[in-house]
Amino acid sequence: MSLRRRLRAAWRSARTLTEVDGMPAKAAPPSIPKDFLRACLLLLLREQPAHGYDLLERMEAFGLDRSDPGGVYRALRKLEADGLVRSAWEPSDTGPQRRIYQITRRGMEELHSRTKAIAAGEDHIQAFLARYQEFVSLDRGSPSTVRS
Repeated sequence: MSLRRRLRAAWRSARTLTEVDGMPAKAAPPSIPKDFLRACLLLLLREQPAHGYDLLERMEAFGLDRSDPGGVYRALRKLEADGLVRSAWEPSDTGPQRRIYQITRRGMEELHSRTKAIAAGEDHIQAFLARYQEFVSLDRGSPSTVRS
């Protein structure tokens, strides 16, 4: 039976999506736009210059975790190589020097361009979700149910 027919059958019988064809449906991880990390770093640096550890902490507000700090530092080095941020060593009273990152004018332009692309993508996602919710409730706090 095709996926379309299974979903239609589930819709008609008002079963939960976790019960379609007797197989539990797993929730997919949240989808993050391509290069979202770069956009987040640029935005955080637009708010204020910062060092890597500070950026790691502040990124959690965007759904990004600290599981790959090396990836954040690689992204910062790439942003610097691309001329979107600059960095300088700053002395610390409590330990070794820290590299402080600051957005450049070119970085602000890139941030604006990426933000416009994210906003356009959000419009497409909202259109998709609105159409999907004609059939299925997406209460994010409880299991999804198919509307009859």
